[in-house]
Amino acid sequence: MHLRSTYRGRFAPTPSGPLHLGSLVAALGSFLDARASQGTWLVRIEDIDPPRCPAGAADTILHQLEAFGLLWDGNVTWQHTRDDAYEKALEQLKAAGLAYPCSCSRKQWRDYPTYPGWCRNGVCEPEKPVAWRLRSDLGERPIHWEDRLFGPQTFDPVELGDVVLKRKDGLWAYQLAMVVDDAAQGITDVVRGIDLLDNTPWQRQLQRALGCPEPRYLHLPLIVTPEGQKLSKQNFAPPLADDAVTIRRQLFWALQALDQAPPLELAQATPAEQLAWGIEHWSVSRMAATAQRAAP
Repeated sequence: MHLRSTYRGRFAPTPSGPLHLGSLVAALGSFLDARASQGTWLVRIEDIDPPRCPAGAADTILHQLEAFGLLWDGNVTWQHTRDDAYEKALEQLKAAGLAYPCSCSRKQWRDYPTYPGWCRNGVCEPEKPVAWRLRSDLGERPIHWEDRLFGPQTFDPVELGDVVLKRKDGLWAYQLAMVVDDAAQGITDVVRGIDLLDNTPWQRQLQRALGCPEPRYLHLPLIVTPEGQKLSKQNFAPPLADDAVTIRRQLFWALQALDQAPPLELAQATPAEQLAWGIEHWSVSRMAATAQRAAP
């Protein structure tokens, strides 16, 4: 067990539907990593995209976390209340010449692997609504960091394109909101699925540009279907169980998916007992650095 008394982690779901087994593995990994470090574990609801967030979904997620024993510290943070903080950060990026307005539609650059930066030196169609993008060519590059499971990582953000910070419809995009909120909450460790690993270079650029601390990163394997598809709300992954027997079974399976090798008798234990075992025995070094785990 490694002890970092200043450890602050978080689980930050988008409330587009109930949690599923893939979500459970991400939440459990984040929770165990924080608790094994005697740290703080926060929950943030990333509800900045109302069209994707049906009524009641956030409450369902919070109830699911409670049912599985994943109890958080402090109050839940809701991104829809954070507009002023995001606007302040965007203005800082504009002042530094690192954000620019863009009128281009995805259809216009569909033949390119990433957005080609056509509006970097002036909006192509000033009469149209604009999004705000990050000047990935002017930020720190290349980006290097050490992932706690997958090891040394190097990306040039220019190869990933100029990510959107604020959409044409006025809604905030994920990258800026996440960086601003992680800094505001003092997050020291980000534990999440490996599907977000290639978002890290943009986030590191934003952290440097905004003067935010840079957390450690631990990217976890994804849970996939027999066809190799990531379990997700978009492809109708079944929600987590709500009966006591299946909750125990699913939590035990999530410990196995994280390569923690729980003893078989633990499968019948309560969530509190399973989590206590998981905290005591949590080991990142036990995990195989492979990108996928098959769903049961």
